Amino acid sequence: MTNIEFPGFVSLTIAIVVFFIGAGLNSRIAALRRWNIPEAVAGGLLAALATLLAYRVLGIAISFDLAARDLLLLYFFTGIGLNARLADLIAGGKPLMILLGLTLIYLVIQNLIAAGSTAALAMPEGMTVLVGSASLIGGHGTTIAWAPILAERFGLTNAMEIGVAAATLGLVIASLVGGPVAGLLIARYRLKGPEAAPSIGLADDNATQDDLNHITLLRTILVLNVAVLIGYTVDELLADLGFRLPLFVACLLSAIVLTNVVPRVMPTLFWPTRTRALALVSDLSLSIFLAMSLMSMQLWTLGGLGPSLLLILALQTVAAIAYILFVVFPLMGRNYDAAVIAGGFSGISLGATPTAIANMTAITKLHGAAPMAFIILPLVSAFFIDIANAFAIGFLVN
Repeated sequence: MTNIEFPGFVSLTIAIVVFFIGAGLNSRIAALRRWNIPEAVAGGLLAALATLLAYRVLGIAISFDLAARDLLLLYFFTGIGLNARLADLIAGGKPLMILLGLTLIYLVIQNLIAAGSTAALAMPEGMTVLVGSASLIGGHGTTIAWAPILAERFGLTNAMEIGVAAATLGLVIASLVGGPVAGLLIARYRLKGPEAAPSIGLADDNATQDDLNHITLLRTILVLNVAVLIGYTVDELLADLGFRLPLFVACLLSAIVLTNVVPRVMPTLFWPTRTRALALVSDLSLSIFLAMSLMSMQLWTLGGLGPSLLLILALQTVAAIAYILFVVFPLMGRNYDAAVIAGGFSGISLGATPTAIANMTAITKLHGAAPMAFIILPLVSAFFIDIANAFAIGFLVN
């Protein structure tokens, strides 16, 4: 067996190429667009299959230096924190609190299903986290952040591959079930959106329309860097107190505090919340981060876990659909907004925030606008649940 490791700069360059390959695939394959598969995921999986082919056919084990990936992860989660304004929580009101409570309850249910499944299948210790809320509610970012800790704690050398495989399959499943579930509820209860309701789509619709130039971009990067540096300090303090969490959690919490304090204390200071500059840096970081993570998967290490993974994901899917139909929809009001949120909840429970938003956008284009759904669901799925999930995973690991 020949081992080839690409250095950091080369790995970053390859990741950019992989992203553009994925963008090309998405532009040519309608199913990828319909399922809302990110370009980085499409390209990264193709690259992972190529390295698997090199391993099986040519006897070459390819690996990458992923130092740049870790910084991109911090940028992405810090950007989420900088966009989190407490005023949005107040504006969401009671529906937001109900949805948050339902999501927290399902986080526990999902991990219980994972624990029971891995025990029944006699899977290795530590697998519960990888087939539970880390990969499904958390998605690729959370999975990749925790995989090294799980690999070290439980000796799971293929933790990254297992977790990313579960997250990817969950994303595809969430894209497939969200629309049909919402459509079933809308048809059964004869629901429709208000005739004159404003159309609210992606969260970026309310972004500050600042001039995107080198000044605003550098200011945004400076604020991100300051938040990350504070995050490092907070991470050390948490470690001294006995809390072992991924570094991105400390950066996320630091950014949340900064974005809700600094603009109030210094109102004339530039702050990147909801700016196009911050959206650009966050999108770029997430895209290259996912491309690097997926292309570096060593699929040959999965061994015989494939059937077990599929079985567990099938159980998680059935549980998610039942929870959406019999818990989420009734408690959110049994109205049109509740049906749209039900379609988006598949993204929360099985996929990721972009999947949830894509599902809801497709539903509202066909049946009418649902402004409240687009306000409260992104807050829950892209902010509050990340923090709760980090502590839940930390509890399971410890």
